[in-house]
Amino acid sequence: MADAAKDTETTDEGSELSVVAANCQKAAAQPNVIPGEKLSSIEEIVQNDPDCYELDLNHHRIEKLEHLEPLKNIERLGFRWNLIKKIENLDTLTTLVELEFYDNQLTKIENLDALVNLQILDLSFNRITKIENLDKLTKLEKLFLVANKISQIENIEMLTNLNMLELGDNKIRRIENLDALVNLRQLFLGKNKIAKIENLDKLTNLEILSLQANRIVKIENLEKLENLSELYLSENGVEKIENLESNKQLDTLDLAKNRLKTIDNISCLEQLEELWVNDNAIDDWKNVEILKENKSLKTVYLEHNPIAKDVMYRPKLKDIAQWLQKIDATLCR
Repeated sequence: MADAAKDTETTDEGSELSVVAANCQKAAAQPNVIPGEKLSSIEEIVQNDPDCYELDLNHHRIEKLEHLEPLKNIERLGFRWNLIKKIENLDTLTTLVELEFYDNQLTKIENLDALVNLQILDLSFNRITKIENLDKLTKLEKLFLVANKISQIENIEMLTNLNMLELGDNKIRRIENLDALVNLRQLFLGKNKIAKIENLDKLTNLEILSLQANRIVKIENLEKLENLSELYLSENGVEKIENLESNKQLDTLDLAKNRLKTIDNISCLEQLEELWVNDNAIDDWKNVEILKENKSLKTVYLEHNPIAKDVMYRPKLKDIAQWLQKIDATLCR
């Protein structure tokens, strides 16, 4: 899931940019696309340039995949924002490297076996309930399944070349069946129903882990992720920062909108540059003093905590960590 950027300046222009960014993020989360012009004939477009390497058929109200056989060299094919209900008639497109069905009406992953060279597959914003029928796509590097109705992580153990897996906004309750994905570098599981961080030990190459907007109450089981650089746990029920001693490469830690009352156990994070703990319950400056130990820290978000009501909030925070460059989206001076 996209992790919200927090570095918009608080000038008038910056405020406008913030609104635009927020609107863009909202639009991305809930597609609301103006109906496009209905395509008269896929066949006609294909015949006009059968040797093309890339074809964009986005936003054309296409209902059925057909007449694609002449595309002998096609590598990238896009069907964003259409009305496609079934994946079919793609068997001849064996040169495909990237295929996109973002925001259609698909209910099942099927009929992809022939696409053995596929590296990027985007099936986000559909109605898919199960991960299946990906056995032959062993070259796949990026798989996007955002905003479907998937309840379980399964049937992906053969995708050992995956470096990005995006499963945000589904109905997943448990992290499981990922052990074989040893090359995974980015894992996005935000906006699900996950209650526990678990079963990640084999993902030793993981650099980005996003578990925003779940039901997690404890930071745990991250010891093996020594290459982790970004950890996103906002909008959960975490009460304490703990168990990050092995994650010394962390440069971004997002714990906004949790139940923190103190900032603990981060002095070991010598590479930490971004700390987001806004919208918590931190109410005592003694609980912020620990930031003196984090000499690499550049940005801190503490707004919407009780201490942020202090009229000397910014000067006090800057005094604790004089090397800060930004506090709550505003540059330090």
